[in-house]
Amino acid sequence: MAMRQLVAELEQAGIGEVRENEPMSRHTTWKIGGPADLLIVPSTEEELEAALRLCARHGFPWSVLGRGSNTLVSDKGIRGAVIKLGEGFDDARFEGETVIAGASYSFVKLSVMAGKEGLTGLEYAGGIPGSVGGAVYMNAGAHGSDISRILQSASVVWEDGSREVLSNEEMKFSYRHSLLQERRGIITRAVFRLANGDRKEIAAAMATYKDRRRRTQPLQMACAGSVFRNPPNDYAARLIEAAGLKGLREGNAEVSRLHANFIVNHGGAKAEDVLALIKRVQQTIEQKNGITLVPEVLLMGER
Repeated sequence: MAMRQLVAELEQAGIGEVRENEPMSRHTTWKIGGPADLLIVPSTEEELEAALRLCARHGFPWSVLGRGSNTLVSDKGIRGAVIKLGEGFDDARFEGETVIAGASYSFVKLSVMAGKEGLTGLEYAGGIPGSVGGAVYMNAGAHGSDISRILQSASVVWEDGSREVLSNEEMKFSYRHSLLQERRGIITRAVFRLANGDRKEIAAAMATYKDRRRRTQPLQMACAGSVFRNPPNDYAARLIEAAGLKGLREGNAEVSRLHANFIVNHGGAKAEDVLALIKRVQQTIEQKNGITLVPEVLLMGER
């Protein structure tokens, strides 16, 4: 009953798109996940604020989803609402060395555009699937760089519907961590400070990274990016490969034979298959190396 009332009020408020029992397998790069009770797709900050306030008023739980990479949704789906930012957040513009990007904009696309503008600082992002908002939330990084080095500020709508612009310092960045993992809110926009560089050098660096990804990552298959965080002074992929776990399989999920820190979906894999693989890998590395591998992927939904 509460959901019916919430849906009616969301529609009355003209909040973007509202779908009931939406399969999350349609919204994740792993192509895995049961239905969310509600999918809310606001197109403006005002619509997002109103949606969060309505959810709070009805005591209706919510979670946020970007472009669906780095995320494993359970087979039972997600109770409550999933908020996915719509078209109004899918934009980017350049003002000198400053880049202002909406949270649902492709992080890869942003890095390509920055390179074409002759701006350096985002070359590493060419291989990080997902949205700008997700990248900021996770302090995404690669090739020795991460978001904390280039972010100037981030606009956030908190769960009570209030807005705030946070500085780099206020984001409390650390390895794959930001303030948004401690306090509930949704990133709507990010401002990055880049530097002028040589277009040819930037293009060459990006081409090198792209070629390396093509050769070493199973990007043509349904996957979610790196599954585990790198432990201090080592690499999860090296440990998993050294343990002979490439090709380890559970149902239709498999530890990639190309890159040991990827798990691929051969078609029809379940979240429980992926979770079983994660557990088997963790147990093996714990036994062999005494190291606890921490998952980098976000687990969402009913267990």
